[in-house]
Amino acid sequence: MSFSLLNSLGKERKPFLFISDFKAQKVEVILLDALESSDVEYKIQKNYTSKEHSHKLDLSPIDFDDYKRKFDKVIEKIKSGETYVLNLTQATPIKTQLSLKEIYKLANADYKLRFKDKFVCFSPETFIKIDKQRVHTFPMKGTIDASVVNAAPKILGDKKEMAEHIMIVDLLRNDLSIVASDVKVEEFRYITEIEAGEKKLLQVSSHISGYIGESWHEKIGDILEKLLPAGSISGAPKKSTIEIIQSIEGYERDYFSGVFGVYDGESLDSGVMIRFIEKNETGYTYKSGGGITLDSEVNLEYNELQEKIYLP
Repeated sequence: MSFSLLNSLGKERKPFLFISDFKAQKVEVILLDALESSDVEYKIQKNYTSKEHSHKLDLSPIDFDDYKRKFDKVIEKIKSGETYVLNLTQATPIKTQLSLKEIYKLANADYKLRFKDKFVCFSPETFIKIDKQRVHTFPMKGTIDASVVNAAPKILGDKKEMAEHIMIVDLLRNDLSIVASDVKVEEFRYITEIEAGEKKLLQVSSHISGYIGESWHEKIGDILEKLLPAGSISGAPKKSTIEIIQSIEGYERDYFSGVFGVYDGESLDSGVMIRFIEKNETGYTYKSGGGITLDSEVNLEYNELQEKIYLP
């Protein structure tokens, strides 16, 4: 229903905000002129000026043995050929004195969203952009602490990270080919620097684009429905990998790793909802994870899951 609504709004060139859960089953659509009364806030702010803050999140790490059991099941699925790369995520309990509104205001990110008193995300990752008859995506795969000696050449030379990145780029090339022609990799494995609380991270990304034509406005819903869930936060091949995620993770992602974006009547910009804090009956949880391949080491992946829990 909501995806067809996006087609109608695009045809009329009416600006809107959309929010989709991971499974693309729950889609919220808010007209921009009705945003003030919705208790929803967003910012899409490229090249923003980072604001200093000293707030830290107090986390209770999830049980390593429980994580290892799930990790081992993923490796079994990879060995059996059911998946090649899978983004394994978990929900970690955290404590903070801040409200979701305060977290939203403090966080520095390219894509920020607060959805009522339910969740807030502050993501560095673009899902898709559509502008001037081309659709663009920028998959992020590969993260390293910027303080590590020779961090950039180390992450770019890491065979496991390279293999994972290639698989996700290939998946997203195929995804874009469903909705666009002339699909090509504009730039392969470039590095951006990300604020991560007290430290900085280097993140490896690629840029893929395709020709989508003049009539894309009235097909926005169709385009999103065909591209979701986001390949970078699920895995490859997508269909079987999503089934494995649902059988192994043991919790509901819900809106985490879904997408949100804004259509202004001329162009569309959207982000993947990673770096995500959710409010529940007992407090807050921070949902995070990382890509698993056959070369992954469980201790490193477990540590990466914890390292991604921060307020940028």
